[in-house]
Amino acid sequence: MEITKLCTILSVFLVSLTLSHSSPSESGLEYWCSQTPYPQTCQYFMCQRQHFSINTKSQFKKMIIQIALDQAIQSQTLNLLSAFKYWNDRQKSALADCLQLFENAVFQLNNTLNHFGQYKHNMDAQTWVTAALTNINMCRTGLTETGVCNNIVVALMLKNVTESTSNCLAFDYNDTSTNEMTNKVPNLVKNVSNVPAKTNLVVAQDGSGDLEKIQQAVDVASSRNGTERFVIYVKAGIYNESVQIGPNGINITMIGDGIGKTIITGTKSFKGGSTTLSSATFSVIGDGFIARNMTFRNTAGPTSCQAVALVSQSDLSAYYHCSFEGNQDTLFVLANRQFYRECDIYGTVDFIFGNAAAVFQNCNIYVRTDSSNFNTITAQGRDCENPNQNSGIVIQNSKVMPATLEPNSAAVTYLGRPWKDYSRTIFLKTFLHGFIDPAGWLAWNNETSNLKTIYYGEYQNTGPGSFTKERVKWDGYHVINDSAKASEFTVGKFLSGHSWLPSLDIPFTLEL
Repeated sequence: MEITKLCTILSVFLVSLTLSHSSPSESGLEYWCSQTPYPQTCQYFMCQRQHFSINTKSQFKKMIIQIALDQAIQSQTLNLLSAFKYWNDRQKSALADCLQLFENAVFQLNNTLNHFGQYKHNMDAQTWVTAALTNINMCRTGLTETGVCNNIVVALMLKNVTESTSNCLAFDYNDTSTNEMTNKVPNLVKNVSNVPAKTNLVVAQDGSGDLEKIQQAVDVASSRNGTERFVIYVKAGIYNESVQIGPNGINITMIGDGIGKTIITGTKSFKGGSTTLSSATFSVIGDGFIARNMTFRNTAGPTSCQAVALVSQSDLSAYYHCSFEGNQDTLFVLANRQFYRECDIYGTVDFIFGNAAAVFQNCNIYVRTDSSNFNTITAQGRDCENPNQNSGIVIQNSKVMPATLEPNSAAVTYLGRPWKDYSRTIFLKTFLHGFIDPAGWLAWNNETSNLKTIYYGEYQNTGPGSFTKERVKWDGYHVINDSAKASEFTVGKFLSGHSWLPSLDIPFTLEL
């Protein structure tokens, strides 16, 4: 079948799905759909499944996850559009990104559905559905930036999958969890070993190991049977390669010889023809990833626009004694639960960004000097007001400093700006150097409509840049004075860290 004919058929099919939605005959179904942000979309797709019996709220919640999964699978056909000759190279790259992003969304929704009623960790379902929606919206962002969203086929397909997945976040799934770990663990775990008890593969450029390329070791780890932790030791050296760990690369630990000794580096950038997502030197999707004693670097330079050193959406992942070096968009915390301890992050504009639930603890954040008029440390991407979208960036017990010894040469620096309408970023007990602008925070391209819907908070920060008297007067900005409120953003509560971090042999503090 010719691609043009296929697209025509697909277009007609999608238009038919978005015509007027009939009301369901079952009053309970109508009531449950009314609790979602898109009740008409809910009712329409539920009515397509009238042969299924839905008698309880639990059955309803399971079905809306199934609907979102079906729409995500259907949306993968967007890749067919990349064959059209009238798309330019950047548009084709955006469509290629969408194929990967929808694969990730399908993976997350499958996880949510397959573990329904048996979630191991608190907030599993909310985390995975949030990650699915984040991937979908990342696709939308790329297609909008390149003009592909002007195509009616694309617009209608994205509408269906976005609304269906958003509906899943209208409900709390914690009441179905039966295996939440409740045993108390110490607030601070110490005595971390520097050498793993077991190494599965050694990577060395000089041929003294099992392999010479990191990607080769990742491929071996990803093709293994089982989910036992697989340890890759990467000897000192500069590894100029793009590394990708897909969804099958589960429970991989990568250990280097130290920051500045084991270095993974690349030069891809937006100005160089890559999309933000594809510019990453290192990309990881597989759950349970751990990195220790390594440097992730992108050397595209300060005038290259987006140039990512690492992009991660590995759930329950951790980074210890690592550095992330770049300029704009250095560290892309795309989705899921992530923990960073004693890491160094370098950048200029929006250099910690994304929509993960990410906590940075005891880290050094270094702001570099470039030709920009301003620097922004964070750009968090939460874009749904539903409280069950449990994402945000938290900086705790860390230091924000200029990367140069001549701090006056640094551009005006802000703690963050809202990439999306419900952006959420909190600084807790962190040292802020005096080069932080007194206003603290910056609007996104002078946009003011979202300044009521964001949540930006500061709690007991120190240093000459921590004074809040001249901070922005936005409704969404908060000086947190209540320790109970601040505790909502700690490792223990925000990441449910007590249930998974103790097994990783990485130090952490659960509380403030």
